[in-house]
This record gives sequence, structure tokens and C-alpha cells, in this order.
Amino acid sequence: MRSTMPDTPLTIARVLQYGSTVHGASTVSTWNGNGFDRRTYAETGERAARLAHALRDQLGVRTGTGPSSEQSVIGTFMWNNARHLELFLAVPAMGAVLHTLNPRMPAEQLAHTLKDAGDEVIVVDADLTEALASVLRLLPRAVRHVVVAGSGERAALAGLAGEVHRYEELIADRPLDYPWQERLDEHTAATMCYTSGTTGRPKGVVYSHRSIYLHCFQMMAPSHYDVGQRDVLFPIAPMFHVNGWSIPHVAFLTGADLLLADRYSRTASLARMIEQGRPTFSAAVPTVWASLLEELDTHAYDTGSLRRVFVGGSACPPALMAAYRDRHSIDFLHGWGMTETLGAVSAAVPPGGVGADEEWAYRVSQGRFPVSVRFRLVDPDGALVPHDGVSVGELQLCGPDITTAYHGGVGALPVRPEGNFTPDGWLRTGDVGRITPDGFLTLTDRVKDVIKSGGEFISSVHLQNTLMEHPAVSEAAVVAVPDERWGERPLAVVSLRQDTGADPEELRDFLARRVDSWMMPERWAVVGEIPKTSVGKYDKRRIQVQYEQGGFDVVSLDRRPGSAPATRSAEHADR
Repeated sequence: MRSTMPDTPLTIARVLQYGSTVHGASTVSTWNGNGFDRRTYAETGERAARLAHALRDQLGVRTGTGPSSEQSVIGTFMWNNARHLELFLAVPAMGAVLHTLNPRMPAEQLAHTLKDAGDEVIVVDADLTEALASVLRLLPRAVRHVVVAGSGERAALAGLAGEVHRYEELIADRPLDYPWQERLDEHTAATMCYTSGTTGRPKGVVYSHRSIYLHCFQMMAPSHYDVGQRDVLFPIAPMFHVNGWSIPHVAFLTGADLLLADRYSRTASLARMIEQGRPTFSAAVPTVWASLLEELDTHAYDTGSLRRVFVGGSACPPALMAAYRDRHSIDFLHGWGMTETLGAVSAAVPPGGVGADEEWAYRVSQGRFPVSVRFRLVDPDGALVPHDGVSVGELQLCGPDITTAYHGGVGALPVRPEGNFTPDGWLRTGDVGRITPDGFLTLTDRVKDVIKSGGEFISSVHLQNTLMEHPAVSEAAVVAVPDERWGERPLAVVSLRQDTGADPEELRDFLARRVDSWMMPERWAVVGEIPKTSVGKYDKRRIQVQYEQGGFDVVSLDRRPGSAPATRSAEHADR
């Protein structure tokens, strides 16, 4: 028997139409340095229609209705702002493909992603034209059109693209409605993002309309973001990173107001936005929350509206979560995801009926997966690991918002590297952890970051989180470095909070009271700022390279408290 229900496509066009009509009075507000510039969702929908007409009629953007159709790829080189939101909605809704470019990525890597994706048009914020020019010089005239959003000079782009336009001039006087592609095949490409490329060339992941639509409903649920029409969403996580963590589309689906920071990412600016914009929900990586905590601790800001924040991108130290809860009454929602999973796919919402201590144990985990995602742990020999909350293995996933391949380049078939995918189609995440019988995931490390010392495994995440409990520590990263006796040993790199002091001996003694002695780092470095990737995670490869090149002032300590005084390491010069 066949059902009587229609096979209605799940598309971004429907998200745009619904949000700009049913939730037309909701607003998107972009920070201008002193206050917010506001537009309604209805106005955003009209501007998206104007944009679609300009892209199709003047710039020749090709649209498609199915997975085999030829679609133009539109790149964005932009911050979180209202114009970027218009592109997020208009480009896939008209049947083209949106490719969000990371302005913080090295020019060589960006040039690779542009060539690999086949971008024909790039929309760039005016203050980023110089940065884009450095990328386009590596690919002369490969892009047909560049559109500059905002006021600013276009001279840097001269001769580097076919034509250069101004955004507002391009969309002026265009019709206020557009025949959006509601009947698109839902498996058609909608957007694409590239991995950060910290261990190799960035790899492209292409998201379908269906995957984005389903992912948004997953994120709206009480088991994840738990947001609705009365909320004000403040995504500090950049829109160029993993589809903006789904927050732009979730805002249009729920009618929640949206606050966007534009280029103003300093902690003092973020604190002012929270005070003036009165958000109820926010999202960012742990390093952003760590730096913002110091600002909130040392200055008086009214953050009373902010009831909950989502933290992802890397494991968040429990001490940081506790500090926000205890000092600012802000609850952290811990989650996990990656570019290959369309952003967050797990969230640590404790089950009902548990006590306070037990609830905290759930909150500091990476959380549970939704029903749509299948998950398993696998040991190095390929055997399944039981979900007993103790046994550890590599996390593997499959589901409607989990990629099964990487983009193979213009005109090429998708590729499935053996190191990233199993023969039966599961994603190998590269993360190591354990899962409880009731489905809660706790990650202990990345496969590539586990420190293999004398036949034992040391979790860098555990050492980092424990160091973050010290009141003087703002950030802590632990990496594996070569050791003649043990093969690898941990190096601890620490950044201290302003107006505090702690030397390596004090940090060693603090850590020694909390972890086994064989895990203790012998090498320590206190730095002003820990190197980070283009999306704000600790750049562990870069830390290791700097260490090998003698870039840190390393203190060598015996792992036991009360040992001989520290000495400045001369090990690099002696090699």
C-alpha cells in the first residue's frame, strides 16, 4: 500500500518564503560599531528577490532544478551581516549554489577552494577587498564577476575579475518578488563549505536542500538549541563556518530575531552587543567564550537577557562552563559536530529526573545524537566497541545530514578517501571517545592528537580541561612532541588571564594534584596568545611546528612536584 501523502520537496525556497511572510515583522540587526542597523524579515525577503533577479538577469547565474543540472556557484567573502543573510537565502532558493569563503584562511588555500568549487561570482564585504585581491592574484580572471557590498574602494580588484559591481547598485530597482524554485529536487546542491585544511588541502562538502531543512528542524528542537519566536539569536560563530551553524535558517523558520556582529569581533564589542541587543541565545567556539569571560569579569555589562549559549567546534573545558554559570548565570549547552556533519549533530541536554551532580556530568559531555543519526564506536582493528560509558573507540556516523563523500572538483565525481569513509558508507570522524548506554557521547581526543607515550595513551583534552580549572589560566593547549625515551610526551602551552600570575612550577603542581604522574607534561610554555586556526580552534599542528623551530620559551620540569628548580630549555639549540 502506498501512502496518500505528497512528496513535497524540502527546500530553502520554502524557508525564505515562510520567514519573510509569516515572520515578516521579525528583525535582523547588524552592529555598526555603535548600535544596530535593523531590517525586518519582510524587507530581507524583498531584497533577496532583488538580488536573485540581478544575479540571474545581469550576471548570468545559472539555476537548476535537479542534482544533475548545471548550477552556478556563488562565493561569499563576508562577515555576519544582513547582506550575507540575503545571499544565504536567495542563492539556494533560486537554484544556484552558495559557497561561503573563510576570510581568515590563507590565500593559497582559498585559491584552491575557489578553483575546486568553480566560483563564477564572488560577493565581498568592502573592507575585505584587499584580502580577496591577494587570492584572485593567484587565479587571474578566473572569476567572472565580483560584487562589493558596502562602501569602499574597488581599485584593489582592478583587472583581477571579469567585472566588478557594487551590491546596492546591482539590486536597485529590481522587482520585489521572484519565482523561487519551490519545486526543486530536494537533493539538489544548495550550499557548500570546505574543511579548515589544518592537516592538508581543504576538502569541500556539498549540502543539499533536504539535508539543511532536516538539520534545521533538528537544531530547533528542545534536545538541541530549543529556540522559538520569542528568542533573539546572536551567532558569534561566523556564517562562513559550516553553514553558520544553521542559525540563519533556524531564525527564519522560527521567527526569532537575529543579531549579527559584522566585522566587530573583539570581546569588548561582543559584550556591548549583548548588553544592547538583549539576545537570549548565542553560539561560538570555546576560545571565544574564554576571552569574553575575562571581559565580563573585569567590566560591568548587563548580560541578564542571555539565558543559554551553545558551545561547539572543540571540547569546552568544564571549568569555563562552570565559571559562566556561577558568575554570570549563563548556562552552556555543549555540543559536537564538524563540516562533514553540517554542523552540530549532538547536544548535551540532561535527561529529566537526574540530580544536580549527575546533571553536570551530562552537561560536560558532547551530548546525544538525534534519531536520524546512526552512530558507533570502532577500535583500531575495525571491531565495534560497546556503548558502556567506559570503552573507547573512534566515532563513526551516518545519516541524512552526514556526508558520504567530498566534492571532487569542477566536473568531477565526488571522492571518498579511505581514511575518511568506511567501505559501508560511514563517516570516520577522527574523534575518539566513549558512549553511555543511554547514548551520551564523551570525546577524549582526536585520533591525530592522542599522545602515545611509552605504550600508553594520554588525552590532550583531559589535560587541557584540567589546566583550565586554574584561576589564572585563560587558555591551555596540550600537544604531543617527540621524546627520545618515551616516543611522545605532552607539551603544555598556557595563556594567562590579565592581571594574574602563575609560573610553570605552580601550574605543574596544580595539575599534579589532579592527574596521574605519568600523564604530567615535562615541557611548559607560557605565551601571550595560543595559536589558533581560521575558525578559532587551537592550531595544534602550528604549535608543534613552532616548538620544533624553537618558537616557544620552553621550561623543562620534572613531572613530580618538589623536584629540581626549572631551567630554561636549551634542547632546541643542542639538537
